[in-house]
Amino acid sequence: MITQAPHLVRAVCPHDCPDTCSLVVTVKAGRAVDLRGNPDHSFTGGFLCQKVARYLERVYHPERLQWPLKRVGAKGEGRFERITWEEALDTIARTFGALAQSPDGPQTILPYSYAGTMGQLQGGSLGFRFFHRLGASLLDRTICATAGIAGCLVTLGTRAFVDPDTVVKARTIINWGSNTSVTNSHLWVLMVKARREGARIITIDPHRSRTAARSDWWLPIRPGTDAALALGMMHVIWREGWHDQDYLDRFCLGGDELRDRVERDYSPEKVSAITTLPVKDIEDLARLYATSREERRGPSFIRLNYGLQRHGGGGMAVRTITCLPALIGAWRYPGGGALLSTSGQNPFLRDDRLTRPDLVPPGTRTVNMVQLGEALHGELAGPPVRALYVWNSNPAAVCPNQHRVRAGLARTDLFTVVHEQFPTDTTRYADIVLPATTQLEHWDIHGAYGHLYVQINQPAIAPLGEAKCNTEVFRLLAQRMGFERALFDVSDEELIRLALDPLEAPGRYPHQEAFEGITRERLLEEGPLRLNLPLDYTPFAHGHFATPSGKCELFSPSLEARGLDPLPAYVPPHEDPQTHPELARRYPLQMVSPPHPSFLNSTFVNVPSLREDAREPIVEIHPADALQRGIHHGQLVRVFNERGGFQARAVVGPTVQPGVVATLGVWWSRYTADGMNCNMTTSSRLTDLGGGATFFDNLVQVAPLE
Repeated sequence: MITQAPHLVRAVCPHDCPDTCSLVVTVKAGRAVDLRGNPDHSFTGGFLCQKVARYLERVYHPERLQWPLKRVGAKGEGRFERITWEEALDTIARTFGALAQSPDGPQTILPYSYAGTMGQLQGGSLGFRFFHRLGASLLDRTICATAGIAGCLVTLGTRAFVDPDTVVKARTIINWGSNTSVTNSHLWVLMVKARREGARIITIDPHRSRTAARSDWWLPIRPGTDAALALGMMHVIWREGWHDQDYLDRFCLGGDELRDRVERDYSPEKVSAITTLPVKDIEDLARLYATSREERRGPSFIRLNYGLQRHGGGGMAVRTITCLPALIGAWRYPGGGALLSTSGQNPFLRDDRLTRPDLVPPGTRTVNMVQLGEALHGELAGPPVRALYVWNSNPAAVCPNQHRVRAGLARTDLFTVVHEQFPTDTTRYADIVLPATTQLEHWDIHGAYGHLYVQINQPAIAPLGEAKCNTEVFRLLAQRMGFERALFDVSDEELIRLALDPLEAPGRYPHQEAFEGITRERLLEEGPLRLNLPLDYTPFAHGHFATPSGKCELFSPSLEARGLDPLPAYVPPHEDPQTHPELARRYPLQMVSPPHPSFLNSTFVNVPSLREDAREPIVEIHPADALQRGIHHGQLVRVFNERGGFQARAVVGPTVQPGVVATLGVWWSRYTADGMNCNMTTSSRLTDLGGGATFFDNLVQVAPLE
């Protein structure tokens, strides 16, 4: 008997994480038996987070969906029967075709997807192309990052960016709304290396996250007041003469106007009243930040993340913070500046060849994904939504204002298709469920938003059961819809080549030279390849901002032209207790709901070992607030507001300040005692810039569970 020898396959972590880890999969007799971080990828460094290290538990989970299903019970019950792929595809194509020919037309069909995979193929490409060709409603994918991106674009013309490998040279490191040790763990390794060389790590966060606990200094800012803190720091920096006047004069627009504003309106005393941080802390933070080069012999670095933008003024908050590196000239030095995302340097970001937006019919309406509840209830402009196609997302768990979302999904006249790996909260409302492949079962190509490498994901094993990848399903649907073969008769390998080949569209978009020499063949042979950017890359050392003026726009003419405040400012949260005292009397606690370290949003909730680590939903509450409400540590409580509520176990302690509570999400309803999660309380209101979600702009009350 001949025994098949194990072999290694390179893969890529597909999840919504800046690290985009390089993986090595060991395959024996057609089965993946081991998965590790790639030791040859300098950023991954051979280790994985606790979630992805257990990815094989997900691949071979006994609840994997392996064949198509048709609903036989009421929506929400989760009762289905097995059908063939032919029946499933014919049903979808027939329904979509009828809706496209109806008086309201194809815009009654709403595609719904997000970052269930970050791959260029399975995350977008033919899925976007299919719905563009169909003429379906467009989806504005805003639920995570758009407010921060919009804020960066105003100030810098691109995302806040430095080469992450240079962070080891920083000597003052600020994690601002970033739980870096959990959500960007490989960057955290570089921060710790910098600390060994004398750096000081500071975390600004309303919640004492794992990163805050491991930092040298935790600043427990009041939720939604980050812009005020940044403006207060500016006041102190100008007052003490710590600014870089040469950088301001040569590379910035509006320095004098901004200085006038912060000196007049944002004294440390006023900012202290807004943020609840002591005046001394504001002044000490400004000194550490502005004098790092002189006192600590290295530049200052800010790691921005998406938590600080999830409130009504989130876009302006990120805009304001990204002004700070220009004020002190931190952009001049490797390791200095601010990082939100490296994706702005990646040609994938501007490449329309995979998604083909040119196919969109003129006048097609756009639905903001945060407002799915409103869309399903017919409260947005345009025709009613009569069909919903969900892939790479779990809206019945992750969308805000869950009561409205679930009520909309339960409509008997709504035809819903869900392409998924597991029976999630969303599949329970589907009419047709399609089984999806995991990352080990399909091709893809990945950039990253936390490093500068491009990688190919090779299929390591055959699809389990009858599972199909996203691109294959859209090919089959396009065939049944009678769409042009030239648009969809293209293999995944050909799509990868198209994404990388600059000859297909010479001069089409900026930074294409970053892909020079990076080919499908080299990626398969050599593994991850770095974009063609210099080592110690400092993009704004000599200005060269991507704004209309070419400068860092402290004063923004584009905002002024839109009738908006052209200067950085503090925009209070929608549900700010200081500006809405009547609402705060009923719901006096500001709640933040960051991802649970075990789950990566809602993705890994069904992996038994990770769920056992998490145990159950909790809410962290300060002892003073707990005493006032008669709440004891370990007691079951209800967290609620006018939108809804959920049950949690109280954790009483100093991990939050008085007036603030924190819950770690996002749980699936099947794993909670009351079938609810924190998004029963969150609002679908949008941010000031970018139309983003406001998950952390949320006033609640907490009471003992009766």
